[in-house]
Amino acid sequence: MQKGLQRFGALVRKELIQLLRDRRSLVFMLGLPLVQLFLFAYAVNTTVYHIPTAIVDQSQDRKSREFIQAMVNSQYFDMTLQLQNQDQVISAIDRGDVKAGIVIPPDFASQTDRGTANVLILLDGSDSASVSSGFGSAGIIAQNYGLQLTTQEILRKGIVLGGSVGTGTLPITTSTRVLYNPDMINTWFILPGMVGLILQILAVQQAALIVVKDREMGTIEQILITPTRPLELVLSKMIPLLVLCMLAMGVTLAIGIFWFGVPFQGSLFLYFWMALLFVVGCLALGLLISTRARTQRQAQQMALLPMLFGLLLGGLIYPRSSMPFIPQFIGNLFPLTYFIRISRSIFVKGVGLEFVWSDALIMGIYSLVVVIIAARSFKPRLD
Repeated sequence: MQKGLQRFGALVRKELIQLLRDRRSLVFMLGLPLVQLFLFAYAVNTTVYHIPTAIVDQSQDRKSREFIQAMVNSQYFDMTLQLQNQDQVISAIDRGDVKAGIVIPPDFASQTDRGTANVLILLDGSDSASVSSGFGSAGIIAQNYGLQLTTQEILRKGIVLGGSVGTGTLPITTSTRVLYNPDMINTWFILPGMVGLILQILAVQQAALIVVKDREMGTIEQILITPTRPLELVLSKMIPLLVLCMLAMGVTLAIGIFWFGVPFQGSLFLYFWMALLFVVGCLALGLLISTRARTQRQAQQMALLPMLFGLLLGGLIYPRSSMPFIPQFIGNLFPLTYFIRISRSIFVKGVGLEFVWSDALIMGIYSLVVVIIAARSFKPRLD
């Protein structure tokens, strides 16, 4: 046991010294995430359709059903849950089951006749796509439906339509409340997901090069003749990069909180352990790529795939709810998909482990499986 720890410690020191000696790469590794952070924080903006929505219909009459159908026909909202009250809607948004909620009050039909109906729209402020699309479209849909009711009432009474139709008070108004991000600041949407993307790019790219670099420099042969075990070799290469990635995460969080003014609502302790679990999975994925690549150029090209799939299919920019099944399935193969949900939930919503445990469990299983596969990939070179 003691010899194993000494051997493992020597491997870790060797990897750490080799990492610190390459100062140009070290500066690039720490500088590139900051450039990415500023570019995405200032440049990204999105709008989407088919927002998963929960419905609370307390009226249960013809007009309320017509109003719900009007929301569905707009293609901005997909009614995925039927709930009983506003608290259930907020809980569903906290869990990530839906991104919006519509609460229709009792006596909706009579209120529309009096021109006093008020429909509450709840939006998930941690998701920019949902808020950007839902905030304006909900009001427009309600106004159009109210205008339709007004026109029907005028026709029913036999009044001649003129240019003044629709200029008076509409029978329905909406009260929209954005949860977690009431001012709809775009940076608050982007930055929590950007933390995950930055960590993935840094971890996968650097880990993908580490074994190939040893092979090209000739140092891998010296390691192979030692009694080092595959798992020890994998972990020794992961630990220095793990420390570097967590340092980059700390810098990114500090810039996001103090420079961009994004409030951190959740537990830093929980966030740290979720990020640690995520980085382990990314490093293992990078090491797996490194064992399969023959040259550093090939390793860099292969490392671009997780970044590309994570950016497009992970939910950072484009909401996964509107994607077909196959893109969603491909996105599920990468840990960034799960960490983006965790990061936004803890960072912006301030929820606890009870809301993110399923994603954390998947990341833990993913990390364990990929570490084992990466370790087994070294066996042919150690025999």
